[in-house]
Amino acid sequence: MKTDKLKQLKNPVKNYFVMLIGLVIYTFGYSAFMLPNKLTGGGIAGLSTILYYGTSCPVGISNFVLNAILILIGAKTLGKRFAINTIFCTAISSVLFGLFQSIITVPLIENDLLANAVLGAAISAIGVGLTISYGGNTGGTDIIILMILKYRNIPYGRISMYINVLIIGSSYFIVHDIQTLIYCYIYMFSYSYVSDMVMDGYRKTFQIVIFTNKPKEIADRITNEVHRGVTVLKAYGWYSKEDKDVLLVLAHRTDKQDIMQVINQEDPDAFISIAKVQGVFGKNFDELKREV
Repeated sequence: MKTDKLKQLKNPVKNYFVMLIGLVIYTFGYSAFMLPNKLTGGGIAGLSTILYYGTSCPVGISNFVLNAILILIGAKTLGKRFAINTIFCTAISSVLFGLFQSIITVPLIENDLLANAVLGAAISAIGVGLTISYGGNTGGTDIIILMILKYRNIPYGRISMYINVLIIGSSYFIVHDIQTLIYCYIYMFSYSYVSDMVMDGYRKTFQIVIFTNKPKEIADRITNEVHRGVTVLKAYGWYSKEDKDVLLVLAHRTDKQDIMQVINQEDPDAFISIAKVQGVFGKNFDELKREV
């Protein structure tokens, strides 16, 4: 009982810690490579950047105000936990934008807009991918995107791209430079690709098939310790000419190592087949939504 309570306490702490790390990475990548070069990204950060270029209003302030408006719109649809996580992420990211913007005033890479756009996209997307994978978001258009994802199976990066095309395009009216606009779009496409790659990596699911002489012991431990369901398949070994119980387990990436440890402890001679699956829908996995 104490162990379960400890796990329940540790999980939210771990999630918020990873969200914090993700937000630091995201805001650093954007502030270090985009803002000093007058490059614009997408989302509310992009809108805040356009306001900064046009009015000199710090990105952190406009980021907080615009996000606060969208939080009020999306909180009812996406629930209390989402609202709390969004407020946390918005407050942290706004403070970090203000901090990094005051520290980094010149480009880290001079006279190379392409390198700044690509590096800014990669670093920002890694941070956002980590944040979203652990239940957070960067607010703003993420609120709109996650509202869509609640009812549709569409890649996050694709929706983000559609919205950001419009936001980035509007920066031309402030910057008045086609070349800069092109590099902004390079940032956008790179960001969409990397963010999808990071989040898909964290959503990996495995199908584990276990051939063992101790099926009951292994199945009990996977069920009670790892909290994953186990299906017993009745099989017949053609070589041994014996009936066998084969175990089938569907597990998240985070559970895979624990399951392997259980198998190794109970039956080091077990024969194991592991395959990545495209998707798993149902209880404790992804929700089946309408495809678009």
